[in-house]
Amino acid sequence: MRTLTSYVSRFLLILIFFSAVSVANAAAKPGGRLIVIRVANFGWNLAANLKINGQTVANIVQGRRYDHRIPAGPHVLTVSVVPNLQSSQPTSITLNVRPGGTYIFTALWDSDHVYLRPTTLSPAEMAKLGL
Repeated sequence: MRTLTSYVSRFLLILIFFSAVSVANAAAKPGGRLIVIRVANFGWNLAANLKINGQTVANIVQGRRYDHRIPAGPHVLTVSVVPNLQSSQPTSITLNVRPGGTYIFTALWDSDHVYLRPTTLSPAEMAKLGL
């Protein structure tokens, strides 16, 4: 019985150690929060394809949004429409993320292209969206 208690104690100590290391690593990598909202009139059968630094991170469909933490520093955000039936060109913007910052953009569809616009939502509208 004593060996079982010894094993459980060691296991708990190891678990606490790895938890502390994980928390320290998370605190050591400050970043910001990026939220991309898809405008309601984007199209029911279209999605906004979001790329960060050339890597696709999301296809934002109707009723959804992208809401994740990203590392601090400069990033290139590129948005395009999928499926791209009109051969429209993607648009890009550069975002310099600061630690603790929150960046909210709206993906808009206008004529034949899609682009990101910094949000113009009021604090009440953001609270309604849960932001």
